[in-house]
Parts: sequence; structure tokens; C-alpha cells
Amino acid sequence: MKLILTTEVSGLGAPGDIVEVKNGYGRNYLIPRQYAILWTRGAETQISSIKKARDAREIRDLGTAKEVAGQLGALKVKLKTKAGASGRLFGSITTGDIADAVKAAGGPTLDRRRIVIDNAIKTTGTHRVSVKLHPEVAAAVDIEVLAS
Repeated sequence: MKLILTTEVSGLGAPGDIVEVKNGYGRNYLIPRQYAILWTRGAETQISSIKKARDAREIRDLGTAKEVAGQLGALKVKLKTKAGASGRLFGSITTGDIADAVKAAGGPTLDRRRIVIDNAIKTTGTHRVSVKLHPEVAAAVDIEVLAS
């Protein structure tokens, strides 16, 4: 089955890429979650608009990525959430929460899909997450989770 990816799928490709996958994977996973659309000659014209949107979101070059990584390393990001008396959170911190907290702390706007959390953040305290800014550059951000 030939598909055009609309979002980044780990291990498969980036938005705008034309990929060949097995029928079940495409029909039961990629298309229902709107990660991909069926490839047709008409849909192929949409690739340019998908790639334009991706380029607008992506950091342009390696120098800019290193500059943003420096900004992220200097940030003090604090995130307040509900927690129990023992410091255990009600739920967990998501990548969207982290992206919003970085923006609120005066940092750059981050795409939540670029943030990688190694272990689920379910307790208060300081946690380290990484952000893939460029294929060659990843930045580490320290997040301080506080009980509200």
C-alpha cells in the first residue's frame, strides 16, 4: 500500500514522504489516526503544501539548532501540577505540558513531537528531558515539577 505521510512517524518517515507499507498497517493504524493519506496522483500535489508546513515548523539549519539548544540549556522551567502528600502526581506530565512550560518560561516554541521523555514523569522534583532540534542536535532541558 502506497501512502503519503502527513505527520512524522518514528521509523517510517517525515511529513510529505511517500512510503510503501503493508495493507493492514496502513488501513488499521496510519490512516485512521490521520498519520497518512492514500497515495494518488491528485494527492501527490498536496505533498508540496505538507513540506512547506513542515519547513515552517522546523529549525532551518545546524547553526540555528545549536543556538536554540543553548537557549534551552539556560532555561529554568517550572511546572506546577496536582500532587499528593508524598509527592506523587495525579497523572503524569506530557510532552504538551513541557512544550507549554518552556514557552511560558521565555523559551522558544517547541513541537511536542520533538520532546523525548525517557521515563514517565510521575513525581515532583527535577527531571531531565531531551529535545530533538535537528537530526544532529539534541538539547537537554531540566524540568522542575512542583506540587500546586
